[in-house]
Amino acid sequence: MTTVTVWNEFRHEQENDTVAEVYPDGIHTVVAEALESHGFDTRTATLDEPEHGLTEDILDDTDVLTWWGHAAHDEVDEEIIDRVHERVLDGMGLIVMHSAHYSKIFRKLMGTTCSLKWREAAETERLWTVEPGHPIADGIDEYVEVPEAEMYGERFDIPAPDELVFTSWFEGGEVFRSGCCYRRGSGRIFYFRPGHETYPVYHDDAIQQVLANAAEWATPDDGPTPDFGNHDPIEDVDTDDDRSVH
Repeated sequence: MTTVTVWNEFRHEQENDTVAEVYPDGIHTVVAEALESHGFDTRTATLDEPEHGLTEDILDDTDVLTWWGHAAHDEVDEEIIDRVHERVLDGMGLIVMHSAHYSKIFRKLMGTTCSLKWREAAETERLWTVEPGHPIADGIDEYVEVPEAEMYGERFDIPAPDELVFTSWFEGGEVFRSGCCYRRGSGRIFYFRPGHETYPVYHDDAIQQVLANAAEWATPDDGPTPDFGNHDPIEDVDTDDDRSVH
């Protein structure tokens, strides 16, 4: 069974009554319960836990990590980011959710600012499935209508995705690349835009289905582990070369 660790900075829910009404036990709890209902073994971790809940043992036992953050990106310890980064390169999947586009881990993996336009006006979003044959789109209609959403608009300062699964249109006229797939090292990364903290987006069945599909897609393969560095030859070859400087 795939093990998913659901990470959340868990600040808005404790400090803002509006957010607490929508997610009384935290966004991470809703996401973890949704993924569990789809057959995943889930655990949660939050910013204020020791080592942000992401100890080496926890990460070593994590197949896919989901990440939600907004107000406290700068409080995430660089040592933990390096730890997560290494695990992604080694094959752990990563699902980056909504405002975590500005998280340290996503910016480190993308190598760009990950900046965008935004507007908070509870406007309609249509999340269009532009790659219906992709596994992350399995069971999703031609579009998902989100009745209340925070607008994110282009340009989204990210590298061109390896695969683009969803594109959003907003009531105010903007569009946005909302479902972006990447590979870094041996790890698969999916950025998924919907999910503002004051709107009940993560309670939506279709959004939960996308997250479950993404967790399945991002689960590490059982393929061979690559070797790097100086390597003994497979065939017989004379390796005696006194010109080497290594």
